[in-house]
Amino acid sequence: MRVVALQGNTVCDFHSGVPEALPPIPSAVTVGSFDGLHVGHRKIIATMIDQARQGGLRSVVVTFEPHPRKVLDGSSVCPVRLLTTFDEKISQFMTMEIDILFVVRFDREFASRSSESFIRDVLVQTLGAKHVIVGYDHGFGSKRSGSESTLHALGAECGFAVDVVGEVVVGNETVSSTRIRELLVSGRIKEANVCLGAPYMISGTVVDGRRLGRQIGFPTANLSLSEPCKLLPANGVYVARAELDGRHYPVMMNIGRRPTVSYGGEVTVEAHIIGYSGELYGRFLMLHLLDFIREEKRFDSLDGLRAQLEQDKLRANFYQE
Repeated sequence: MRVVALQGNTVCDFHSGVPEALPPIPSAVTVGSFDGLHVGHRKIIATMIDQARQGGLRSVVVTFEPHPRKVLDGSSVCPVRLLTTFDEKISQFMTMEIDILFVVRFDREFASRSSESFIRDVLVQTLGAKHVIVGYDHGFGSKRSGSESTLHALGAECGFAVDVVGEVVVGNETVSSTRIRELLVSGRIKEANVCLGAPYMISGTVVDGRRLGRQIGFPTANLSLSEPCKLLPANGVYVARAELDGRHYPVMMNIGRRPTVSYGGEVTVEAHIIGYSGELYGRFLMLHLLDFIREEKRFDSLDGLRAQLEQDKLRANFYQE
């Protein structure tokens, strides 16, 4: 998968910003923010890939960075709690058979473009769209004015076919990013994972902490999140999984304020990676949450905390998905 970005009117390498040639090869294209890359999004992308294969087309996903609501809201407070950071989205897109991930650098100037301009200039002229696949509730262009009817009208004029993919239902409810957020803030991680189609991810850089975990035999990696608007699930202890140096490790993970050793502190993310003994400071770490173990609680002593952590470790070490 090749990752390129649209900055203004220039196509460039996403990471380096160096201008790149991107010929408008006939393509199947889908468009969306894809926050969470849940099973509804995955159905849309799978449909696009299938249409590309059938038509001998290049497969292209168009997405936006930053999330449009972060730009359009304009406040200093997070207008949306993100299910996926951009790095997390890329790691998941990498598992799919996509030829091009086309990232629109979203700003207010781009937001002011009409849906017709976006379709003509970006989808058709830049990407060579011959087949456009979107979800049933998709809207695009300034104030989401573009709709299914807009696509069909311009498709007839510009020479591309249109497919609209219906909703995905899990447990008698439509899957949506909003529903998944509600599940996560309630600590219902397994239900959220079913809707996501993959374990929920939390990522960041390992930073130095107070090293209290090391003192009681449970050294932890303290994460500094790479995205301040990332949604954290309910406070508590979780079973997770980490991949380090090509190996998978079970993880017991705490999200919360560490009430036994801290009073009224900020919410932190700590991970005890079972069986790993290497140095982690400064490394970027991705954790995949599998299940909720228990609520966070305050213990009367470090011995009481240590005894509980031993039980948590047993559950994490022998967890079966």
